[in-house]
Amino acid sequence: MASTPGLKMLAAAGVEVTLHPYDYDPTADAVGLAAARALGLDPALTLKTLMVEVDGKAACCMIPSDRQLSMKKVAAAFGGKAAAMMPAPKAEKLTGYHVGGISPFGQKRAVPTAIEAVACTAPKVWINAGARGLLMGIAPDRALAVLAARAVPLVA
Repeated sequence: MASTPGLKMLAAAGVEVTLHPYDYDPTADAVGLAAARALGLDPALTLKTLMVEVDGKAACCMIPSDRQLSMKKVAAAFGGKAAAMMPAPKAEKLTGYHVGGISPFGQKRAVPTAIEAVACTAPKVWINAGARGLLMGIAPDRALAVLAARAVPLVA
C-alpha cells in the first residue's frame, strides 16, 4: 500500500487508519464528491482538504465534500479579517502534495488547521491520505489531536 508523508506521520504517532484506494478522475468537477461516489461513502463524512490564506497567512480547512467554505467563517476561525482560497501552485509548494491529493497530515510546513465541527461528531471520517486516489478512514478526534486542529463551523 502507498506510503505518503501523511501516513508516515500518523504511523509515527501510533494512529491507526484504514486505507481506501479508488480510481482517481482528474476531470471530475468535484474531486471529493467523486471519491465519495467511487467508494460508496457518505459525502458529508468524506472531507476535502482546502488550503486557504487568512490575512495572507496559510491555513488548512477540512470540510464535507458536498459543502462549500464560508470565507467569513474561515476568517473568524483563524482570528482574521479576510480569507481566500490559496492558489493551487502555492498550495502544492507549501504542502508537498498535488492538488487532488492534498492531505492535512505530513505537509512540508505545518499550518493552523480546522475541521468542520459537524463532521467531528461522527465516529469516522475519510480524508485524503496524500495521494490522488487514496483516502484514509480516521476517527475525527484522532485527526484533531495529531494536527492540533480545532473543530469549528466552516461551511456556508
